[in-house]
Amino acid sequence: MKIKCFLIVAILLYNNAFSQCAMCRAVLESEGDGGMAKGINNGITYLMAIPYILIALVAYGVYRVNKKKD
Repeated sequence: MKIKCFLIVAILLYNNAFSQCAMCRAVLESEGDGGMAKGINNGITYLMAIPYILIALVAYGVYRVNKKKD
């Protein structure tokens, strides 16, 4: 139940998170329409998420292998 609540809150707050450093944000916000800033922010978030997904998949694989041994 706790995991489900955490995932719901994380999904709802996803748009409020900023992944850019202060310098990148300052340069991109001075642009005007903000389209490029949003693209850069999404790219940074994507690059950040991939290692966590890979680690989760490896951990799940190890869990399955250990569970079959029992």
